[in-house]
Amino acid sequence: MDEIKGWLIAALDRLRRAGVDYADARFLDRETESITIRNEQVAALARNRDRGFGIRVLYKGSWGFAASAEPNEAEIAAIANRALEIAKASHLAQREPVRLDDSPPQVGSYRSPFARDPFAVPLDKKLELLFAAVKVLRQDKRVQMAEGAMRFFRTNKLFLSSEGAAIEQEIVESGAGIAATAVQDGEVQRRSYPNSFGGDFAAAGYEFVASLDLVGNAERTREEALALLAADPCPARRTDLIIDSSQLGLQVHESCGHPTELDRALGTEISYAGGSFLSLDKLGKFRYGSKIVNIYADATIPSSIGSFGYDDEGVKAQRYPLIKEGRFVGYLTSRETAPLIGRRSGGAMRAESWNHIPLIRMVNINLEPGEEELTLEDLIADTAEGVYVCTNKSWSIDDLRLNFQFGCELAWEIKHGKRVRPLKNPVYTGITPQFWGSCDAICDRREWRIWGLPNCGKGEPPQTMHVAHGAAPARFRDVEVGVQR
Repeated sequence: MDEIKGWLIAALDRLRRAGVDYADARFLDRETESITIRNEQVAALARNRDRGFGIRVLYKGSWGFAASAEPNEAEIAAIANRALEIAKASHLAQREPVRLDDSPPQVGSYRSPFARDPFAVPLDKKLELLFAAVKVLRQDKRVQMAEGAMRFFRTNKLFLSSEGAAIEQEIVESGAGIAATAVQDGEVQRRSYPNSFGGDFAAAGYEFVASLDLVGNAERTREEALALLAADPCPARRTDLIIDSSQLGLQVHESCGHPTELDRALGTEISYAGGSFLSLDKLGKFRYGSKIVNIYADATIPSSIGSFGYDDEGVKAQRYPLIKEGRFVGYLTSRETAPLIGRRSGGAMRAESWNHIPLIRMVNINLEPGEEELTLEDLIADTAEGVYVCTNKSWSIDDLRLNFQFGCELAWEIKHGKRVRPLKNPVYTGITPQFWGSCDAICDRREWRIWGLPNCGKGEPPQTMHVAHGAAPARFRDVEVGVQR
């Protein structure tokens, strides 16, 4: 990497002499491995490596970007020139010049902690674990589809800027999960562990996969899927709703994370995922939720896939509030957008890979745990009547992140402070500020857990980003549950 670093520094020096306002260069080298088991067969197995670089140029207030998978001296020089020419062409159609904040250039390094290199673990050991878990899931013939999956990532990144930033990072990520799909008399039910859509992910090594104990949790996963076949549908009514940690993490993602992205609020990154109801006039004034609702952006949490040392503009990882005591107080920002609200960048600019421009992306967006001592069982015991929902199954939310509907894999009916029966196909709906305003209890830190989400989409062309969300189970009063007919 030292040779590539030297070539990139030389290219930035030439751009500086050419009179650019600013320039940066990112080199990325990523190794990935993906394994999927369905029933008794390997459904997918891939191991890839991808490397390349991108150069971003700001010329007279307009951006230019170019990238290449050939990081040699001549190609780096050519790509730098191409990025400058694109910036000059963009300047011809400029409406408002881009102005960056005064974030100081950083020099440093970051390495995510891990104990066991997942790429050093033999493939047959990984397959053995997945097949063992799937075998347990398949011990009842009604489970017609049993799945197990693992995914691993190692990303080495270099960031340099014309301001003098020089940053190297290595991030290792691991994840795994299982799922059982049970079928009987035309009824189909699915149960996942530890989360739906591929499981859970962490910035950690193979030790994280081992800690999930896929085999040890397979029997419960199977039995819950089978129980759902005979369960009654979740009745439609307004009632109190308790949401488990994993589903609440996705709720935070969709109804709190995306609307606080400042580029969405400004209308500069609408794409297919929509904008935001959080217009600039609401900052510091708008009542987003009840006073116990505190949501923070925090890229500093160890072992989370939403963490890093520095973002893709070289801004150091930070922790800051988005919602404080129920009031909207902050956006996710970049060096370009933060000055528009009188602030410095919060370090939320990231790109999927070397050939993508960075966008404002979620980091760890967390619902802070409650301050009072309260476990999940305490919360259920304190609920006279309601529904407890677990594990996401489906979601839908409008372009402004206001009206939403979520479906979950499993629900429990609560009566007189006890779980009385499982319910299938639960859904709940709401309007974002009203919903968060109805939150009257959040479990304490003992129940708080961070969930890795490696498939957050944004942008055109689309970019997929690794984000994460921390939450503890919480209660919401008088929520619309079930499907009205």
